[in-house]
Amino acid sequence: MKQYKIFLRFMCMLLLLIMLPMNPIYAEEESKEEDKTGAPYFYVESEEVNVDSFPLKKTNVTADINGMIADIHVRQSYANEGKSPINACYVFPASTRVTVHGMQMQIGNQLVTAKIKEKEEAKQEFEEAKEEGKSASLLSEERPNVFTMNIANIMPGDKVSIDLHYTELINPTDGVYQFVYPTVVGPRYMGPVIDDCGTREEWTSTPYLPEGTKSKDVYEIHVNLSAAVPITDLASNSHEIMVQWEENTKAAVSLADTSDYAGNRDFVLDYKMTGQDISTGVMLNTGENENFFMLMVQPPERCNVEDIPPREYIFVLDVSGSMSGYPLETAKELIKNLVSDLRETDTFNLVLFSSDAIQMADKSVSANEANIKRALQMIDDQEGGGGTELAPALRKALAMPSGDNVSRSIVVITDGYIYGEKEIFQIIHEHIGNTDFFPFGIGRGVNRYLIEGIAKTGQGEPFVVTEKEEASDTAARFKTYIQSPVMTDIQVKFNGFDVYDVEPTTLPTLFAQRPIVLIGKWRGEPSGTVQITGKTGSSDYMQTISLVELLAEETNTDTKVVKANTTDSKTVQVSSTDRKATVPNKVDSEKNTIILNQNTASATPFDTKSENQLVSAVSIESDVLSYLWAQKRIERLTDYGLNDDNPDVKEEVTQLGLTYSMLTPYTSFIAVTETVRNPDKNSKDVKQPLSLPLEVSNFALGGYLFGAEPSELFLMVMLVLIMLLQLPCIKRKLRRKTM
Repeated sequence: MKQYKIFLRFMCMLLLLIMLPMNPIYAEEESKEEDKTGAPYFYVESEEVNVDSFPLKKTNVTADINGMIADIHVRQSYANEGKSPINACYVFPASTRVTVHGMQMQIGNQLVTAKIKEKEEAKQEFEEAKEEGKSASLLSEERPNVFTMNIANIMPGDKVSIDLHYTELINPTDGVYQFVYPTVVGPRYMGPVIDDCGTREEWTSTPYLPEGTKSKDVYEIHVNLSAAVPITDLASNSHEIMVQWEENTKAAVSLADTSDYAGNRDFVLDYKMTGQDISTGVMLNTGENENFFMLMVQPPERCNVEDIPPREYIFVLDVSGSMSGYPLETAKELIKNLVSDLRETDTFNLVLFSSDAIQMADKSVSANEANIKRALQMIDDQEGGGGTELAPALRKALAMPSGDNVSRSIVVITDGYIYGEKEIFQIIHEHIGNTDFFPFGIGRGVNRYLIEGIAKTGQGEPFVVTEKEEASDTAARFKTYIQSPVMTDIQVKFNGFDVYDVEPTTLPTLFAQRPIVLIGKWRGEPSGTVQITGKTGSSDYMQTISLVELLAEETNTDTKVVKANTTDSKTVQVSSTDRKATVPNKVDSEKNTIILNQNTASATPFDTKSENQLVSAVSIESDVLSYLWAQKRIERLTDYGLNDDNPDVKEEVTQLGLTYSMLTPYTSFIAVTETVRNPDKNSKDVKQPLSLPLEVSNFALGGYLFGAEPSELFLMVMLVLIMLLQLPCIKRKLRRKTM
């Protein structure tokens, strides 16, 4: 009988272990209409030995960076080493700032240039080609930082190459340029949020390899960096790199060890440029039908702050399963630094969230030693587990009573592995006013779309912490930013330079020391002046730049220098009003002035003097500015998904994608071979398994290797139940032996 009881306990524990991972992933009411594979799951080796489950063999990234502009070529190499034709699906990330404007597919000697089409039309053409037995590839955008590549009818022995072409603008922060190439899509927690059609988006149903398992595909990254001035402080905090220098203005960067797999964490490369600071620069492009310009204005130095009013801080910390282990330890270190830096005149509160949200106090408390100690103890007790229900946690934080005449900052600390980003942005959008939001992304594969979206919608500043050692410096930067913004009430006026369609149309408070970048179109001759004004705390700031002088100093022989025409000058003004205002370009017919509204916030004084500043002008022949402009316009129109239901927005974004041959939420790239390659139409669907981000544990997918597809879990549970049904027989046999 003792053996029987031990066996019974063992079986109950086994059943409990199998059932546990099912709950965190599907923390919602069951529904027959739900997509059963609507969440990420562990990859399970296929029993079909003739099917190649890892069709992606290699990804090769080449980034040519010239100053602030990156030209990126990505080659994905697929091969079918099995004996059956397959249809491959691969989910992969990208920077939120990239513009994808080219794609080619090569099978053997056959090269097909992809065409840009409306998303549904491209999908239909892909499905028809798949049914006809033709090879085809379809590139679609699921999020601004998540793409899917579908390839139909990869025949046994086939080698298929997909070439993608990106462009990205790299804007420095506090003098540091950072190139980020994301390589991993973290598993998205699937709460009760579903799309407007009542179903899950297919890309979220993605197989993952267990923690620590190295993927079978190879990743290579090469960066060619060049600048007009010497490059310094070139380093990567994500990978060990090898650098080959050509003078001090050019460097070739690659992974020092190709076995140091890049596909489980983002590749991050930092660099600085020495010499004179670029105070103002302008790029001009003369096109066949349109002319584009990009103006970069360096703001003045940050002020020294003495009189800082009290603030209220609410820290919202992610303690879900995906944060378990290293990410949570990094987050703890960060929040300890943030809380410890508070002044006694400040107030604060703490909200911890996973599947549920708990708060430290009913309302914010004084930042005294006792309350800080209480908060740190509450943080130290966390281990990580459960779902990632950020939306209820934000609502709880926003519902807390606030003090009179006290500015509130909500600090969100998370890896961002959630599905319903749009809901988060909507919550924040409804509460902008006296509250700003500062998100901190934690980990090696942060969902930057969520982090940057929270900052943009919440009129704050995004931060990303990849290493525990960065926590102290990042907390110090946050303190500096929030207490002393660089510039507020920013206005830019173009006098005598006929510009239009200027992006962005709103200029937020400038927290970090980074250039103000405006991209737009121009007509006529590049002449006149640009005037930048703003508030530096209690002081006014103004800078006037002559385009004629900029162009005259340009040594490029292709640049046309013209004299200013002051007799018929036009003024275009990028200005500021109430922080809640968001309006399109308005044209004053009498003054011919475009007014673009900007957000306002409190600021503090600082010295506006700047030494060793340089102004420059560059004339370029490529279409890079047209891509960058279109991307900025699309960002504003879509507004992080807040305008998805607006048919006018959808139509304009679609037309921008078709006009400039760009990947957008409503346009896709499609390439189809002319010949039928699989007449038997017997291909198998394969989803390329992804690696978990480095230091992310199996708890992100339920906690155990058994967290496979729901169908696999069901079979395991049924097996245990069958064994339990055999217990009476086992009991009888044990009794006979004891008699």
